[in-house]
Amino acid sequence: MIPFTKAHACGNDFLIVTEDAAAGFDWTDLTRRLCARNTGIGADGIEFFAWTGAASGRIRLHNADGSIAEISGNGTRCVAAWMAASLNAQPGDELRIETDAGLRVCLVNAVDAADGYSVDVTTGMGVPTIALKTVRLANGIEVAGAEISTGNPHFVVVVDNPDFVVQNHRWQAIGAEICVHPDFPHQTNVEFVRIVNKSEIEIRIFERGVGPTTSSGTGSSASATAAIAFHGCASPLRVVAPGGPQTIAWSGSGNELMLTGPASLIARGEAWHK
Repeated sequence: MIPFTKAHACGNDFLIVTEDAAAGFDWTDLTRRLCARNTGIGADGIEFFAWTGAASGRIRLHNADGSIAEISGNGTRCVAAWMAASLNAQPGDELRIETDAGLRVCLVNAVDAADGYSVDVTTGMGVPTIALKTVRLANGIEVAGAEISTGNPHFVVVVDNPDFVVQNHRWQAIGAEICVHPDFPHQTNVEFVRIVNKSEIEIRIFERGVGPTTSSGTGSSASATAAIAFHGCASPLRVVAPGGPQTIAWSGSGNELMLTGPASLIARGEAWHK
């Protein structure tokens, strides 16, 4: 039996499994089985966790398809919620989490343990790298966007319609093709952005290794970066995904992104593994 905790951040759901509990298992196979929506527990990925200090830990993220990802902003925040509950953390406490994209420091802004367990957290997301880029698809369509790294890769496309249609094609189809495009040898996450006003954008997300998803912390960060850098939006910027809003503060080139949003613990349990 494998103990797990399930958590979500704006509907982006993860399992948290300690490295000790996963010892001896193939993590790729374990992730595929446990994340399966109909035959497993169901999740967008597993964060494998090990404590490294009194309020610090290390995580290794596997996407639902078993592939390894450098980082998930929402997954990191879910782990911060799990750590906060384990430590009885209070507002103002800091939690330090090592990821494959580097150290992320999470500041606990608020704790709600009245009905379940939820936290509001601000996470330092590192300094983004940004570049304009055009991707040519198999049908000859050229899609202009911004290639952005927030510790993992993103391609951000700005649209001008509420259905997020790109040149008469559904965003899901465009996202699926760009995700595995030869221009991105390690694949890429793809975000579609509609600018509501200078203080708010709306996004849709095609996540590498997952597909369309309700939310993404790094995707929200990348989308905000593109909107601020190239489209006249201002910091702090409210980013609304289907799973809910997050807020990104960014002072421009050379500065760290700060991501603020909620995370909630859903359940604890034990899973069988064949």
